[in-house]
Amino acid sequence: MNLTEPPVPNEPAIAPEPAEPRARVVAGADVAPASPRLASEEVLAVKDVTVRFGGREVLNGVTFTLRSGEVTGLIGPNGSGKTTLLRVILGLQATASGSVALAGGARDRRHPVIGYVPQKFLLDPDLPLRARDVVALGLDGHRIGVPLPSKQRERRVDEVLLAVGAESVARSRVGTLSGGEQQRVLIAHAIISRPKLLLLDEPLANLDIGSAHEVVSLLATVAREFDIAVFISAHEMNTLLPVMDRVVYIANGSAVSGTTDEVIRGEVLSALYGQHVDVVRLHGRVLVLPVTGVTAGGSTHDVNVLPEAN
Repeated sequence: MNLTEPPVPNEPAIAPEPAEPRARVVAGADVAPASPRLASEEVLAVKDVTVRFGGREVLNGVTFTLRSGEVTGLIGPNGSGKTTLLRVILGLQATASGSVALAGGARDRRHPVIGYVPQKFLLDPDLPLRARDVVALGLDGHRIGVPLPSKQRERRVDEVLLAVGAESVARSRVGTLSGGEQQRVLIAHAIISRPKLLLLDEPLANLDIGSAHEVVSLLATVAREFDIAVFISAHEMNTLLPVMDRVVYIANGSAVSGTTDEVIRGEVLSALYGQHVDVVRLHGRVLVLPVTGVTAGGSTHDVNVLPEAN
């Protein structure tokens, strides 16, 4: 079983799309253009993607691009559509409209374009599977039967374990590892096939603060050293702030994208949420706070505290 490559029943149409020169606000707020990175390559272009479940619109006209070597945060409250968006990119969720374009073309099982780390992955401590075995599945887990020993295969596994700082647990049962160690192993499994894009669904959930910062630092290194576009889903952005090149902020089914300074602004998030929001920067943290009883247009409305105000 190849954990980085879920089955793809119906992939969205894959076609090259031009780079988006401006940060894009689908919710109606205008964001200043971002400075392009000349050395990076556009890896993913999501354009006007809409998803409906039983007549209910979960995503509405979502548009953004991801570039190689960059870390992009997918930020939004629980239930805002982050996992649905990742499933669209993976080709596991049909869209009502819109397109998803990959620079490397359609994925195939020999050279997958996308590496994936799922949100929940329960590993039995008694499972007789070593960390290096899990990583190796990223190379040949899609094939039937037991893989033949290969020096090249073993060398690839050793190299990627070293790259993520998991060489010391290589021969440990993966189910006995700590949460942070398991995340390193799963990241190694996802990147050993040398994808262009790495998707991670809530990789910091259930990690202590120290482990979360270590994983985030590792992902920033992976993006630079492997020239991968890294897309991290999270409901709280502060841990990602030191490494996040760009952000896709999603709420009420709509999204806004750009740099952190472009997107995390009161007027932008107020337009996105449809209610008045203040953004406060304090001691290196960003707090997204509602103004109780005031909508984006100034009229009264009940407002819930957003996740970033934790």
